[in-house]
Amino acid sequence: MENTGTGRDRVDVLIVGAGLSGIGVAHYLQDRLPHKEYLILEARDTLGGTWDLFRYPGIRSDSDLSTFSYEFRPWQSDQAIAPAGMILDYLRETAAEEGIDTHIRCSRRVTELSWSSAEGCWTARVQHTDTGDWSELTASWVFCAGGYYRYDQAYTPSFEGTERFGGTIVHPQFWPEDLEYAGKQIVVIGSGATAMTLIPALAETARHVTMVQRTPTYVLPLPSVDRAAVRTRRRFAPDRAHAINRARNIRRQRLIWTLSRRFPGLVRRFIRRVNRRLLPEGYPVEVDFNPPYDPWDQRLCIVPDGDLFRAIRAGSASIVTDRVRTFTERGVQLESGRELPADLIITATGLNLQLFGGIRVRVDGNPVDFSEHVAYRGLMLNDIPNFAYAVGYTNASWTLKIGLLGEYFTRLLAHMDAEGWAVCRAELPADGLDTLPLLDFGAGYVQRSLASLPRQGDRGPWRTSTDYRDDVKLLRHAPVQDGSLRFEPARAAHLDTAAITPLRCAWRPTR
Repeated sequence: MENTGTGRDRVDVLIVGAGLSGIGVAHYLQDRLPHKEYLILEARDTLGGTWDLFRYPGIRSDSDLSTFSYEFRPWQSDQAIAPAGMILDYLRETAAEEGIDTHIRCSRRVTELSWSSAEGCWTARVQHTDTGDWSELTASWVFCAGGYYRYDQAYTPSFEGTERFGGTIVHPQFWPEDLEYAGKQIVVIGSGATAMTLIPALAETARHVTMVQRTPTYVLPLPSVDRAAVRTRRRFAPDRAHAINRARNIRRQRLIWTLSRRFPGLVRRFIRRVNRRLLPEGYPVEVDFNPPYDPWDQRLCIVPDGDLFRAIRAGSASIVTDRVRTFTERGVQLESGRELPADLIITATGLNLQLFGGIRVRVDGNPVDFSEHVAYRGLMLNDIPNFAYAVGYTNASWTLKIGLLGEYFTRLLAHMDAEGWAVCRAELPADGLDTLPLLDFGAGYVQRSLASLPRQGDRGPWRTSTDYRDDVKLLRHAPVQDGSLRFEPARAAHLDTAAITPLRCAWRPTR
């Protein structure tokens, strides 16, 4: 397809988002169903998603690249924890080598999706962000692969006194390219992965960096170079070495997760022991590295080669566990009464979660409220035809889940082709379904947004798995037809909406 600017072009699959998820799904689509015509629309002016958006110092992966990279394309670098630039290069090279980049249209923001049962297709309303023009595109299927947070808006609590502060206030999501921080006194508010990444990088040239955390986080060092992976790559061909390294690290991730859920006290003591060994003698570990929750109730933070602990030992960084009372002219005042001087304050306070890119979705003219729908196999939503999405793992490498979703999606399309079906929708069990929050995760950015998200069921394919081994069975090997999917040929695709029981009566929230 030459462009999306004239007429109403038609494709088999419209993928929204040209980041890690969108490129991954595109691979499986063109590799397994080469006859399918697809297009990727990307709102930004280049591919890469997160790895192009964030520009703050030190940005890197927080998972090992043997599992964070694609299963189909080996990660060749010795860097197991890699900076954003290397990951972005990997994505660009993958897209170019596979010809996926020829299917990407950048500066194309999908603002609205409308399903017509009469026509058996979606119509996408597309804004050309580079020119201001608009166009429409029709697709048999839509796959939303735009990630899980808002690109245009970050989360910043309402701090008192920000207007009084005489220095600079920055959120990492919108890092200015010309920001000078060398030699400055810096306060970083927040204790998540972004703060853990920023602080060691800033501490290399800043006068001093202080992290203010309301709640401590579990922090573990991980070597930036995986020696076992390096040895494996030297011994085996790239594809074989990648498979071995990937399998080993999947087992390690799963072991840590399983131990954390079954024996949280044991894992807590182990992490504390590691922290104590890496910190100066007499450091208040019980204050600054003692979360009030169990390991993996929120994401465990990885620091490559213990760089955070190294900065603390060197005296270039410090941690204060307290709450911000107010900004002052010279810095921040804490609830304890202590004032921290600052030239630069960085609010590493989180993301605003948003699935499906904020796109307005209608089915036969009726607006869709995603919070009234239930996820099926972590890929579809009940009663929304020919609509799929991708959300990766929160307790392991994101990409592990994306690969399995891509595999299942292509199996589903192949099944439909073989049987002559044109439309597919997931239908809730006739006897109803108890539901749970879609994301069972304690992170603040998740908890703030749960009410606007779809739900998940309490059993079967309606339960969104967070276990890679279980997902391999469900998404790679289990039959496509399990009694929950309703298929229709194109001529019978019209949905009698009057015959459908209102969704609010079809499932029961349990918490």
